[in-house]
Amino acid sequence: MQKILQGAVAAMKFGQSTHLRLILKAGFSYFAIVFAAGFGLGIGRVLWAVPRFGPRTAELMEMPLMLVAIVLAAFWVCRRFAVPPRIWPRLGTGLVALGLSLLAEVSVVLQLRGLSVAEYWASRDPVSGTVYIAMLGVFAAMPWLITSSRSELNSESNSP
Repeated sequence: MQKILQGAVAAMKFGQSTHLRLILKAGFSYFAIVFAAGFGLGIGRVLWAVPRFGPRTAELMEMPLMLVAIVLAAFWVCRRFAVPPRIWPRLGTGLVALGLSLLAEVSVVLQLRGLSVAEYWASRDPVSGTVYIAMLGVFAAMPWLITSSRSELNSESNSP
């Protein structure tokens, strides 16, 4: 537990603003790629899959495709921005992307649908909604999960 806290403190110090800038740029790019994929898949889901299979099945059919988009985007962003294979830069990238995703959903999607946050969560299907929440966790963690070597991650996690 102490090592985790030390790593968190070291990650927050950001003596070099380049680390913070890197995480913010990588997180924004990761969000933009996955959001664009989700937007495109969402259009297809609403126009094609929902009328044929119903909302629950259509959303569940979309999830594996989103998982592929998440994995590919995480790989590309971490390589493109050379995000260090350490826990805090990788999780920071995912958490920035998650925050932007939730902000976009609350501000844009809910406005387009004319729902409040409470109405939106109440309208979610219990099955596909649960899978959606799990996918948000996967989305946030994926830049860290794709780290090529756990030993590399663990050995470098204590480095500032």
